[in-house]
Amino acid sequence: MNGVYHYQKLEHYCAALLEKAGVPGAEATVIAESLVQADLRGVDSHGVIRTDIYLKRLKAGMVAVDGEMKAHTDGPVTVLDGGNHFGAVVGSRALELAEEGTKRNGVAVVGVKGSNHFGTCSYYLLKAIAKDMILLVLSNASQTMPPTGGVRPFIGTNPFAVGVPAGRHQPFILDMATSVVARGKIIAAAQAGESIPLGWAIDKDGNPTTDANAALAGSVLPVGGAKGYGISMFVDILSGVLTGAGFGKYVNNMYENWEQTQNVGHFFIGLDIARFMPVQQFKDRMDLYIDEIKAEPKAPGVSEIFIPGELEHRMSLERMKTGIVLPSRVEGELRFWGEQYGLQLSDALLTPASTA
Repeated sequence: MNGVYHYQKLEHYCAALLEKAGVPGAEATVIAESLVQADLRGVDSHGVIRTDIYLKRLKAGMVAVDGEMKAHTDGPVTVLDGGNHFGAVVGSRALELAEEGTKRNGVAVVGVKGSNHFGTCSYYLLKAIAKDMILLVLSNASQTMPPTGGVRPFIGTNPFAVGVPAGRHQPFILDMATSVVARGKIIAAAQAGESIPLGWAIDKDGNPTTDANAALAGSVLPVGGAKGYGISMFVDILSGVLTGAGFGKYVNNMYENWEQTQNVGHFFIGLDIARFMPVQQFKDRMDLYIDEIKAEPKAPGVSEIFIPGELEHRMSLERMKTGIVLPSRVEGELRFWGEQYGLQLSDALLTPASTA
């Protein structure tokens, strides 16, 4: 039976692994926090399942924990070179620059190059929302999705996300890949030995498949067909072509390429609500908007209408209480790394005392 883990203890354990591996303490905490937050919100494909590949790439010298991040600002626009640091660290610095620029100018655009996989976009959205900002986050990714009409991967599942604060209600958090499903979910299915729904992916010959491993050897499909393909291109243009980062086939796969850095690109846009109207007035208007959406007639069998991000918030509250269940393979990976560094994964297990 898989163990159940307390989210704070699991975060401390993952941070300790990263620190033992050479990541500075504060930065190890940021990375671990971003991973565990994904698990709390039910986005397990971007959670601590990624710890193993992060540590492997660090050990192989594919990530520079001492890399210098350099920013050049011209008016409301900043270009940040992440110095090949861990993506969550680079993304957090980009968020800081976006927050500073938004406060100064009312709007800020931060383009990022020289980064790595940076977790979920919602990790950054929640921090911006807490400061009464509207934030848009885009990121490109390595080749996993074909152009419409193609067979082999050419573009990534390039996510885009928007976070908007509200008052009484939970904030609007749209965080989505431009594929039918995030590739990380197929990775998780393959590791668990599970099949995937038809329509998620094609095999290397272009045939629809429910085999997770065949899907990983093939391509995931864009959401909405040609529309998702077009949005993915748009994200790649802003995050990659415009920033100087990799794009298309020049964003390297962290699971397969052990000779070149990833050079992932991100794109942050911050908006200062107070430049439009008083923040409380905006939040009141958002609450009214959400109230009216939730009051809409419901389809048969539907008890409640949700807004984007609401289910993930409820999942987070639930998992804070009941713990996080990890797949056996992920447990094994975390236990292996703990043995290398003198740490015990069992220390992160949920206990009766920790639920008090």
